[in-house]
Amino acid sequence: MTERILNILKTTPGVSDYRLNTVVTKSYELFFVHKKLETVRATDTASRNVTVYVKHGDFMGDYTFPVYVSQTDTEIADKVADAVKKAQLIDNPYYDLPAEGTLSAAADSNLESMPAEELGAKIADAAFAASCYANGSINALEVFLYRDEVSVINSRGTEKSEVRLHAMIEAIPTWNNGDESVEIYEDHRFTEFDAAAITEEIDRKMQEVRDRCFAKAPNEKLTCPVVLNAPELAYLAMDLAGELNYASVYNKTNAFAKGDSLQKNPTGDLLNITLRGRMKGSVRSALFDADGTAMTDTTVIEKGSAVGYYGASRFAQYLQLPPTGNLPCAEVNVGTLTAEELKAQPYFECISMSGLQLDIYNDYIGGEVRLAYYVDGDNKTPVTGISISGKLSDCLSEIRLSSTETVYGGYKGPDKALFTKIEIV
Repeated sequence: MTERILNILKTTPGVSDYRLNTVVTKSYELFFVHKKLETVRATDTASRNVTVYVKHGDFMGDYTFPVYVSQTDTEIADKVADAVKKAQLIDNPYYDLPAEGTLSAAADSNLESMPAEELGAKIADAAFAASCYANGSINALEVFLYRDEVSVINSRGTEKSEVRLHAMIEAIPTWNNGDESVEIYEDHRFTEFDAAAITEEIDRKMQEVRDRCFAKAPNEKLTCPVVLNAPELAYLAMDLAGELNYASVYNKTNAFAKGDSLQKNPTGDLLNITLRGRMKGSVRSALFDADGTAMTDTTVIEKGSAVGYYGASRFAQYLQLPPTGNLPCAEVNVGTLTAEELKAQPYFECISMSGLQLDIYNDYIGGEVRLAYYVDGDNKTPVTGISISGKLSDCLSEIRLSSTETVYGGYKGPDKALFTKIEIV
């Protein structure tokens, strides 16, 4: 299929350059109802996207479209010819495609250390080990093992491929409280098999669904520090870093620039954010981006100030800066906040949010909280029906980062952060 597509691209009039992105995915999937295995499925699929580039005058236009294995050569050729016409209407300033050479890389993961059948069973056993409560159970569990071979080929000699391994658990933890039943959806993704870590994660969700049964809106306004966890901190880190992407800088949509301080008159821990291509344990790890550009780790925020930019080859050329690739992972420094220090005062810990809301331009941070804990000494009260709101610049200046770290999605950094200037509303 690849050779068919490349031959058509090479022989179609008007094509100045081209790029072919392919992902071949093999999966092994288990579907349980309660603890009964209902279905086992294996799949082998491929997705292909072609980008046609057309140089016209001082401009470079491009158009991307999918190609399916069922299409004939004539159908693909018609698609390429149509893409040439559409690319001629795009007036991007001219840029060169990366000429990155060849690469063939294996996955950095232990997920192929045993047969898929054995691994899938062990993952399911680890998840069900958390289903040990009298009133709680896992109503449904699905286990997915993925082996992705990601490749990019372009007309400038770039030909790269990388095997990426990852797994996903989808679970429905449920809690029955008399006539009432509450359930939540859990989506847990990982690149390393660790049975204890899986059990711990699902057990955490079992406790969460239990506490949602009993959570109530507070009788009076709560005034205490707010704690955010890894999902929200990951979003915060990537959103801040996104302002320093070459595309944002070139288009002048960035809220701050290199040299600007994000933490004015800091009283908390100073932020350091380094963007990376590969990060152990991250499901977003990659050696190259969609253009085939090699990932180059880049520190974008250091000691609370913006110190660098990053991004894809096209916008790097516009800015006359070195391409780093569109880096997918963010590593944030741990801080000075210890568990003992956190427990020394009452605090409000956000466990589940509808999504952290950030507006960097309007200096806002907040969001709806579906479940939180008001912690006062040894007492931990589940709370719901509230929101948080604050001024982002004030929160960044006084942020306290935990001294313990975790990996979540494309994030590695403190597992908690403490804020004294976020209001509970």
